Amino acid sequence: MKKLLVAMIVAFGLHASALAGFTEGANAYNARDYARALKEVAPLARAGHMEAQHLLGLMYYMGRGVARDYKQAMLWHRKAAEQGKADAQYVVGAMYYTGNAVPLDHKEAIAWFRKAAEQGHAEAQHALGLMYRYHAAGMPQDKVLAYMLWNLAAASGNANATEHRAAIAKRMTQEQIDEAQALSRAWRPGTPLPRQSRSGGGAG
Repeated sequence: MKKLLVAMIVAFGLHASALAGFTEGANAYNARDYARALKEVAPLARAGHMEAQHLLGLMYYMGRGVARDYKQAMLWHRKAAEQGKADAQYVVGAMYYTGNAVPLDHKEAIAWFRKAAEQGHAEAQHALGLMYRYHAAGMPQDKVLAYMLWNLAAASGNANATEHRAAIAKRMTQEQIDEAQALSRAWRPGTPLPRQSRSGGGAG
């Protein structure tokens, strides 16, 4: 029992220390003290800290505190994405979509965008909406799903989604808009997004 208690205390201490280190690193990054940020964040990222991995990935992507290196950016974002970090999942999806540091792979891009979107990530929802609207990356054209996704993204403050939703609404029937609104109301973050609608398929 005593050993278990000691282990729990040690584990909590490590977690608290990691949290403090990441906060310091993030604050340094926001203050543009990238050398300090790197010093705090890199060891945490190597130890498996999801937020630190994402931030280190951003530093490599932007060339802040380190030489710009898209392969390293992908490596660290992928680690964070696999742990469930929605922002990192979105970046991984975008890099696969554009073929940045990895072979272009739209199927893989869609899979990562969907993972992020299903967590409520507005930019990923907006991106998926574009693919449904324009029959891109092998996605079926579906105005209802595009509207639904833009509806969700707009609710999170994504201005581009608000504009796209208004534009597509002019090309939809009232039945299609009603279905999209119903799908939006029914969906909850952390649950699968629908992959087809009843009335939204087809060109237009």
